[in-house]
Amino acid sequence: MLRRFQRRVEDFVCLNCGFAVQGGGYTNHCPRCLFSLHVDINPGDRQAACGGLMAPVAVSTKSDSYRVLHRCRDCGFEKWNQAARQDDFEQLLSIARTQGGGFRG
Repeated sequence: MLRRFQRRVEDFVCLNCGFAVQGGGYTNHCPRCLFSLHVDINPGDRQAACGGLMAPVAVSTKSDSYRVLHRCRDCGFEKWNQAARQDDFEQLLSIARTQGGGFRG
């Protein structure tokens, strides 16, 4: 039976901005520019064949936290991801401004 979430502690260099990211096991995007990679079908499984760069295109609030919508630039796949404490808050605000002046609810 395939688990829906697999924790992986992986460091990586962001392919969008070049920032060296230290993974904590739940890290799925760059905390500086918020870009991600289309590498998972289920979180942490590394089973997606695409491998495309996923751009942060929207921000939403859920309960007391923020989520980032990532869209793959290669195949168009979209996935919501939880924002992390170490994410650049100004970058979150910038994405919210470009989506029509606010956060999605």
